[in-house]
Amino acid sequence: MKRKMLFWPLLLLLLIPNHIAFADEKNSPEQLAEQVIEPSYLYILKQWKEVGIDNASPYERAISPTDFLSVPESDLLPLNESKGYEDQVFSWKDQKSITVEVDVEEEGLYELGFDYFPLGEGIVPIEGSIEVNGSYPYYESRRILFPKDWKSASTKFEKDRFGDEIIPKQVPIEEWHYVKAEDSSYLHSRPLKFHLKAGKNTIKLSNLRGEMLLGNVYVDSVGTIPSYKEYLEQNKGELIEDAMVTIEAEHPTKKNSSFIRPVNRQDASVVPYKRDSRLLNVIGGESWEQSGQSATWNIEVEEDGYYNISLKVLQEKQTSFPVYRTVMINGEIPFEEVEHYGFQQEKNWKNETLSDDKGEAYSFYLKKGTNTLTLKVDASPVNRTLFEIDQVMQGIEELSLSIKQLTGNSQDRSRGWRITEYLPDIEDRLLNWATALDKESEYLLELSEGQEAVEVVSLNIASERLRTLAESPDEIPSRLTQLSEGSSSVAQILGNAILDLKKQPLFMDRIYIHGDEKLPKAELGFFAKTKESVLKFFHSFQSNTLATEDVEDDVVDIWVNRPRQYVELMQNMADQQFTPETGIKVRFSIMPSEQKLILANAANSQPDLALGISTWLPYELAIRGAAYDLRQFDDFGETVGRFSPGAFLPMIIDDSVYALPETQDFFVQFYRKDILNALDVPVPDTWDDVVEVLPELQRFGLNYYTPIAGAVAFKPFQATAPFIYQNQGDLYVENGMGTSIDSDETIKGIQFMTDLNTIYSTPLQVPNFYNHFRYSTLPIGVANFQTYVQLTAAAPEISGWWDIAPHPGVMQEDGTVSRWATGSGQAGMIFNGSKNKEQAWELLKWWTSTEIQTDFATTLQIMYGPSYMWNTSNLEAFAQLPWPEEHKEVILEQWEQLMEVPKTPYTYMIEREISNVWNRVVFDGENTRSAVDDAVVTIDREMRRKMEEFGYMKDGKIIKPYHIPTIEQVESWVEENDE
Repeated sequence: MKRKMLFWPLLLLLLIPNHIAFADEKNSPEQLAEQVIEPSYLYILKQWKEVGIDNASPYERAISPTDFLSVPESDLLPLNESKGYEDQVFSWKDQKSITVEVDVEEEGLYELGFDYFPLGEGIVPIEGSIEVNGSYPYYESRRILFPKDWKSASTKFEKDRFGDEIIPKQVPIEEWHYVKAEDSSYLHSRPLKFHLKAGKNTIKLSNLRGEMLLGNVYVDSVGTIPSYKEYLEQNKGELIEDAMVTIEAEHPTKKNSSFIRPVNRQDASVVPYKRDSRLLNVIGGESWEQSGQSATWNIEVEEDGYYNISLKVLQEKQTSFPVYRTVMINGEIPFEEVEHYGFQQEKNWKNETLSDDKGEAYSFYLKKGTNTLTLKVDASPVNRTLFEIDQVMQGIEELSLSIKQLTGNSQDRSRGWRITEYLPDIEDRLLNWATALDKESEYLLELSEGQEAVEVVSLNIASERLRTLAESPDEIPSRLTQLSEGSSSVAQILGNAILDLKKQPLFMDRIYIHGDEKLPKAELGFFAKTKESVLKFFHSFQSNTLATEDVEDDVVDIWVNRPRQYVELMQNMADQQFTPETGIKVRFSIMPSEQKLILANAANSQPDLALGISTWLPYELAIRGAAYDLRQFDDFGETVGRFSPGAFLPMIIDDSVYALPETQDFFVQFYRKDILNALDVPVPDTWDDVVEVLPELQRFGLNYYTPIAGAVAFKPFQATAPFIYQNQGDLYVENGMGTSIDSDETIKGIQFMTDLNTIYSTPLQVPNFYNHFRYSTLPIGVANFQTYVQLTAAAPEISGWWDIAPHPGVMQEDGTVSRWATGSGQAGMIFNGSKNKEQAWELLKWWTSTEIQTDFATTLQIMYGPSYMWNTSNLEAFAQLPWPEEHKEVILEQWEQLMEVPKTPYTYMIEREISNVWNRVVFDGENTRSAVDDAVVTIDREMRRKMEEFGYMKDGKIIKPYHIPTIEQVESWVEENDE
């Protein structure tokens, strides 16, 4: 939806004057825009309603795989390979499609369902798309999910060395599933509807990602849910008054997301609770806040009848807005009133008996024996608001681009503009947006029962700001920071509101199935809580289990610069695998900051091993004698082959290596397949290709992103070095005593880097490429691992419609493409002052090994979700990660040309001066050669000072050369080991 709302107006408003040059009558901009993106589901529903298309009469049809039109009989799996389906099934994978034909007597709206058996490791989601009669009916049909259910491998929580409970391993439930096609963002509470005409219709299901067995395809009339009154009439029975079943919520039977997990609340009101250990005693929070996530519990009752259901919950959403859950009994919503059940914010735990608006408890009919209770996260009550905010944001983006085209992006406050002459409806647009936001603010206020939540306040602020801008529309060119740019702009305020509205966090401690029985109190009394707070205060001086502290001499002390969940998992893996195998005891601690390493070394209280540190830090410590040379270990040559040779360059001094790469970044091209395909723009392979496609992109108000635009004033090596290396340039002279940025090859790279902005008009500054990529204004560009995680975990609406390609490069004389780029990640190093160097080396080898890195990465994602992606530097382990295969291939190909910038004592000055050269050329119009010559003088002056400080020069004369490390040097170590 978001992409259509932006791209469609852009093409119409900005580009219609050029449409004759764009294409012939068969491919006009208007038609092209519709090919790029379809209207949203909500928009299409309104259209259907306006023209009188309604739900069809009761209808049901099951289509067997043997009746799939596009599948030959030989492609169907036999019964013995159908996983117990008792019919032939189709192996749906590798972008394959199936087509079914259905003949309906009545035109109307229908629902589609599927029998499926998920295959594969289960982390990469199974995604497909649905076309009806040759086209996507709406944008949401481009991505349909087929979720997998998960359970804990053990119902009992094991404990770690500190007595804290450990989240058990999560395993997929291997069984056949049935699902009706739903919006992949789960912002619509009911299954998607599809319009079928009277007579024959074709339905095409295409694979986007993942693998599963496909059974029957179902075409049904739209399902209904009874009212509570109707529900009571359907199920005859009485309230079982003396019932009391208590279920610990942290033990669900199954869930549809592996990372819905039990967590610890160190709160005496929670059951169970121990002051001296961290028990996993509640479920939910941030792991159970995404719409569509569901957890299911088994309920055992002794007799048929009606029961009340109470949930002991804590709703502490920081914005004070309510959260919602859909209640399901035995897999179905029993009645409409619990389809969107709201939980208002509370400061304390509360026994929430599921009740109506008047406080009358609902009765739920349960059969004797085992029943199931499912609670599904539900953000659909705010979907209408999200839709309106989206429309306003896309309108703002469109207006902002129009203004920039008219003004040349000039924000000179001393210059006057008559924007209203070119955009006469600008005032009406702003006021209409403000009115729309006011209506949604009133709606949200009703949902929050009159409480002014942050979301309500945000909409009010945005509305007020739009009205203020409407008072003086001709001043908007100099006030774009209030409209669309910057942290306090209307666009940013609305963007934050969208994120807040979508989140639906809820903690749950217990479930009670009961009659008239009195429930245990949800909160301790005042005196009991006060007593417990005092005892916890004194206990806190003894129990910071992962804090850095002194350890015994025979224990390897490891400091890790990562959050608690990472360190806990590392410690548990070491306790379960490394220590039993080697007999070496290890203790992991959370490093408060990297700066503490330097201070600890100065005080001789450093750890044996540090992990998760920046790649520049080992060099800084090594040149001051604090890091140990890993090449002193006999089996170093066996270990170095695990990594990209270019990743070692910042960690080398002369012939010594002071760290191993632990994680690794990557810079690749991200591109929107739908946008580029519709515009017939190829994915660039070289920078010359980029220059060729830029006019076509810019003609449509689009552009190409480079990391230069992502940096603010200072341009780091990650943004500048690739241009130099790809043009065969260098940063240092051969003996290391000076810079070579004034060489012809390096200047050629710097010149092109500045030309991208001065001649080819790529963006100067882009605060957030991820957002622009989602909203289509920058449908292609070079970005890194962080962007990959964001798009994978936080942009479900474009999943399957973006891809990656290698970094654009420079064509060489031999026909190859030079794509050299940096890839700084994190590293691990051993301290020179360690008394356990051999043991620390064994741990470092174990930790960076293929098996452990693969296990750690997979476990991390299963337990904590898709945003916890682990970009291991171990190449073999990376190839086994639960990422899309096609993406891993691109990244591994790019890593073949990974080249980090080698370190010298004065490297920081080269980095700074290259950044200054860019600023002087782009902003001041200075000649590139002249700017570089000035930079060389400054760099050489600093070089002499730093080289004297570290003993390489004295009185301006070279005492000993400084060897600049090379990739060939690292590769020679691998070859020596192979021999």
